[in-house]
Amino acid sequence: MQTLILDGSFKDDPIAAQISAALHAQLPDAETIAVREQKIGNCAGDFFCWVRSPGLCNTNDDNRIIAEKIMHSDLVINLTPITFGGYSSALKRMVDHEIQNILPFFATINGEIHHQRRYRHYPNTLTIGWTDSPDAQAEAVFRHLVHRNALNMYSSTAVCGIVDSTSDVDVQLRSWLAAVRRKESTPVPALPRVDVFSAVAAPVQRTVLLVGSPRTQKSTSASLGGYLMEQLSARGIEAETVQVYTSFNSAERTRLTLEKLDAADLVVLAFPLYVDSLSAPVIAALEKIAAHRASVKVTQGFAAIANCGFPEASHNDTALAICAQFARQAGMTWLGSLALGGGEGIVHGVPLNKMDGRAIPLKKALDFAAESLADGRPIPGSARDLMAGPVIPHWLYRFVGVFGWKRWAREYGAEKSLKARPYKVS
Repeated sequence: MQTLILDGSFKDDPIAAQISAALHAQLPDAETIAVREQKIGNCAGDFFCWVRSPGLCNTNDDNRIIAEKIMHSDLVINLTPITFGGYSSALKRMVDHEIQNILPFFATINGEIHHQRRYRHYPNTLTIGWTDSPDAQAEAVFRHLVHRNALNMYSSTAVCGIVDSTSDVDVQLRSWLAAVRRKESTPVPALPRVDVFSAVAAPVQRTVLLVGSPRTQKSTSASLGGYLMEQLSARGIEAETVQVYTSFNSAERTRLTLEKLDAADLVVLAFPLYVDSLSAPVIAALEKIAAHRASVKVTQGFAAIANCGFPEASHNDTALAICAQFARQAGMTWLGSLALGGGEGIVHGVPLNKMDGRAIPLKKALDFAAESLADGRPIPGSARDLMAGPVIPHWLYRFVGVFGWKRWAREYGAEKSLKARPYKVS
């Protein structure tokens, strides 16, 4: 069994070292890649790996080498500290690049839209996460994320293991590897519910929008979040927008951004879905905020707006559960979320006030959200339902999608190679 271990730990993590030693004792021939030591740029979200150089990331760095190694493996073992119920930013940096190994075209799986497989063979996965102490909520989100990734990346068997400081790693590891050999995937738990704040807090005086898209001001995230900020500003609230991708890339910029966040009564994160979760740079920003809040206590609310390219808004659920866990662990008051399906096709970075009638339900949802958030109350269910309403029927979405991807690839002369398999996989 050809095994690849992707070590998404940070330097000098004692639990990671313990797990790694146990793995090599039981799988001496496995290849280990410490992801933090590789040259892997952030996924740009440009989809060039689908339409410009099909099957290969447009950025020619170590991500291409690792993507090929994944496809030649029978088993991929992911190692990561459980970070707000998700992966570390180190591991997620590579996971974001794994979309080059699937196709842009769509398939229906269990009544839900997903992308088609590019290859016939995909590796099984064993994903091992660890915590300093048991955390049932974060662990349930983590298991759910592992399941969603396996579904989208076509792992026929996906085993999830969780370690804490009291675990017997050797015994657990033998059990997990045995489950892989028996082709027994880990049962999938329901996403835990994190209750929103029920009482009315003090009215908001200052809010900060974090835009978590590499397209910054021209993104769907900026359009949705920007409209919400406009409605809050109209209610006399001081509002500021911060671009995650440019505000946490140096020590000085990080310090200034943390100061802005500390001064706010409400923080809103608007972001696109990246492989069932938040992108690596957004997770890295949340890691920095949470570390900062360990020593600085601030009373403030936190809400999130997620959008994805799939027609079902429910694809965002796991990512939003991670946002809720972040709020809980960072000592912030969770005020709920909004989720949009088909965001790229509907909004495509256009300000909502410049859109046609398709923006009406989105603006109404954000109006309802602004009314509640301004008073320190959680986003109401009516707003969530409006935002998450169905976009178009599945059959029409798939039809339009095929046409759109082919037209886009034609611009790069790649229309006939959209289904290319650059790696020789049996």
